[in-house]
Amino acid sequence: MKMSDQREIAADPATVYAALLDPEVLKACVPGATEVIGNPGDGYTASVTQKVGPVKATFKGQVIMANMVENQSLTISGSGKGGAAGFAKGGAEVTLTPSETGTLLAYEVEAKVGGKIAQLGSRLIDGFAKKMADQFFTNLQQAIEGPADPADDGPSGSDKAPAKKGWFKKVTGRS
Repeated sequence: MKMSDQREIAADPATVYAALLDPEVLKACVPGATEVIGNPGDGYTASVTQKVGPVKATFKGQVIMANMVENQSLTISGSGKGGAAGFAKGGAEVTLTPSETGTLLAYEVEAKVGGKIAQLGSRLIDGFAKKMADQFFTNLQQAIEGPADPADDGPSGSDKAPAKKGWFKKVTGRS
């Protein structure tokens, strides 16, 4: 299963790149992650609990960062085993391009599953994989920018409160 998308993040490419390499950010962004430890050079170990249809499993596995071009691009690859539920593996090619409002993050994701989970059918699996990828990048955007401000939906004006910083920006002091 392959998919691609992009999103605008209100932060410079260096901040977005640093967030993608931070194990605490990864843990906060991967839906169902209970543990992510390691570093970009050696890779990360992760534990993720997910329910796909009627099958709930805890996957333990590895996440590897490769093809790293600082502040521009990287490849995130991961694989995990969920016992009797089966296995999951996939990867994302991520590119960061400076834009007028921060960074345009584009990604291409490929995911594969096997075992009991694969028996659920490709439509359910494809929908779940898309939801997981979308949720990861939404969580990343919120970790960097802060939660979406409902006031942003209205007309622009000077009565708006200043934008809130995401927790990653607060911790790193990046703007």
